[in-house]
Amino acid sequence: MADVATIYLRIVKERFQSVKVLGDRTFDQCTEEDLHWSMDKNSNSMATIVQHMSGNMLSRWTDFLTTDGEKQTRNRDEEFERKRETKTSLLERWERGWRVLFQTLEELQPENVEQSVTIRSEEHLVMEAIERQVAHYSYHVGQIVYIGKMIKREQWDSLSIPKGQSINYLEEMQNKHGSERKR
Repeated sequence: MADVATIYLRIVKERFQSVKVLGDRTFDQCTEEDLHWSMDKNSNSMATIVQHMSGNMLSRWTDFLTTDGEKQTRNRDEEFERKRETKTSLLERWERGWRVLFQTLEELQPENVEQSVTIRSEEHLVMEAIERQVAHYSYHVGQIVYIGKMIKREQWDSLSIPKGQSINYLEEMQNKHGSERKR
């Protein structure tokens, strides 16, 4: 049987992948104009969130085990400045950040999970630093999805179980996995 650290690394890769897919599927439904829409001047657009997430990913996951996760080359404040990028450019930025994250996760070994890394000069266990980023990226992808839903309204293609379809989905899962609902 695999050890807990090996299982953890497998699970966390799957979690990050599922979070990324929600963003990907949102971007698939949105136009370039949609990506730059924001509710007001104090709200972020999907494009701004992508800029921030990518900057964060490049900073946190580059040389993850050996350097502070807040790189001196990062300008976090600039990530929140509105820039007009094409959809293609934004999606390339999005993919670049995720590529660094997934490459780093692939390189991690089970024995690394209990090592310490630093983020803004503060020590964290590797597992703790990973969990911090799972929460952070889930939060921002949730914002991206919500903005996409606000923009697309009735044209929105649900990314999860559509309203009113919970029972059908449960039955599909039970059939797929060969179990019956416990009562």
